[in-house]
Amino acid sequence: MARVDPEHDDTPDASSHEPTHEPTHQARDLEAVGVGPWPGPLPDDPRYDPELLAHGDRRNVVDQYRYWTVEAIVADLDTRRHPFHVAVENWAHDLNIGSVVRTANAFAATEVHIVGRRRWNRRGAMVTDRYQHIRHHPTVEDLLTWAASGGPDGTPIPVLGVDNLPGSVPLEGYPLPRSCVLLFGQESVGLSDAARAAVVDVLHIAQFGSTRSINAGAAAAIAMHAWVAQHARRDD
Repeated sequence: MARVDPEHDDTPDASSHEPTHEPTHQARDLEAVGVGPWPGPLPDDPRYDPELLAHGDRRNVVDQYRYWTVEAIVADLDTRRHPFHVAVENWAHDLNIGSVVRTANAFAATEVHIVGRRRWNRRGAMVTDRYQHIRHHPTVEDLLTWAASGGPDGTPIPVLGVDNLPGSVPLEGYPLPRSCVLLFGQESVGLSDAARAAVVDVLHIAQFGSTRSINAGAAAAIAMHAWVAQHARRDD
């Protein structure tokens, strides 16, 4: 199973409850996503979930994983996760963390690291936290201690900050290490002073409009895709 925080978030996970009322038009559209019950003789494969085979699989998963158990999906992802990590500071219960987790799952990040408060709102993750390894660090210093030996065979992993700070360097064209941690601050204040002092470099995303910053979840997605563009192959 994916490692997830044992504590509950501040809001219920709506995906874990059966609807108690007539579904809306949007909900009915969502129910049409996926596949119905398995047609024909049932497969003899331990990766398949008997309940999903019997009732259909409406989850937001790629076709390769239709009818698979959560455990089987996680095990398969573990054979091909990319060697980059994502870390998010969570000092004031940042609502963007769920979005970051969902994107990290889409790009097959090795782990998402929550720095600061352990509890976070999982709604934005859209249940992808079930498939994504998540680790908690109470402080930036604890994250750095882990990164000092968190790579393959105990090797260090460089930590790179992403924020539009004075003195930061453009993400565009920056040679991202294959093994690295991309560290993001909170939506309102950005990277903490401790994080700024600790990272190898601070990278900023080029902007051309009037706003001073972009959404933290969007920034994380752009940075992760920059890593993918440099290092990932579609057949990985």
